[in-house]
Amino acid sequence: MPKRNLLFLILILVCCWGIAQPTRAQALLPHTLRLDLKKLEQQGVGLAQEASQLAQFQQYELALQRAKLATQLAPKSSEVWALLGALHLQTNGLDDGIAALKKAQTLDGKNSAVLFALGSAHFQKEKYAQAVEYITEGLKIKPNVSGALFDLGNAYLMLRKYPDAISQYEKAVAQDKNFWPAINNIGLINYESGNLDEAIRRWQSAADIDPKAAEPRLAIAVATYTKGDREKGLSLGESAIRLDSRYADLKFLKENLWGDRLLEDTKKLLDAPKIRATIVQLQERPSRTQRPPSR
Repeated sequence: MPKRNLLFLILILVCCWGIAQPTRAQALLPHTLRLDLKKLEQQGVGLAQEASQLAQFQQYELALQRAKLATQLAPKSSEVWALLGALHLQTNGLDDGIAALKKAQTLDGKNSAVLFALGSAHFQKEKYAQAVEYITEGLKIKPNVSGALFDLGNAYLMLRKYPDAISQYEKAVAQDKNFWPAINNIGLINYESGNLDEAIRRWQSAADIDPKAAEPRLAIAVATYTKGDREKGLSLGESAIRLDSRYADLKFLKENLWGDRLLEDTKKLLDAPKIRATIVQLQERPSRTQRPPSR
């Protein structure tokens, strides 16, 4: 499934509800200056909270502007820097996001959300080994976070460390039995390993959890088609694409961690005349809001 913004949302929630009023030793400063600094810091925290709220309504650019100013007013707040970093990640500013998150880490090395976000950022930069390191460190501080376990599994998947990936996905499901993306991705590994029946079983479990999830349904369609039941595979594939036409794009599927073997077989299904006709029909329809990616 797609690379999700779950860790970003976790970080936003931390910042929204967990920003503490910054404090620091100011005993040698004049009383008036201490009050002015405190007022500025409070204003910075207030701006960060506004930014967090804007982000929840997907007003990312406005949120980013406020977060930048907040770091100037409250430069000692790790939460404010973390929020800025998360917003940079959300707006594809990976390098700026990593820089801000590392600043947050310097101020508070025990903030698990910052470590998770750094892992997510390095994953997006395709630095999977570093992603593993950051997420693992975060899990030492706050274990059993299903989203972090899932992201760790994804990093192992990209490193082709399949047993480690499956282990993390299973841990994620143990924390949340309805976390179908982890079940789905175990199916991706099964397929690449040549175990089509087990892959179908996993994908069916994922589809049963979310009746509107297009990804596991398309994967089942591809596996069914590949096993020789062409008519059923085509029917399932058409239904899946009608749920979310983005999954008819091989590039989109690759971004969602589909492996080479599955992509090759998917192309055969998508090239079938019945599926091509469905894709053309959907492209001719007026654009409408689609379900957001889940990864």
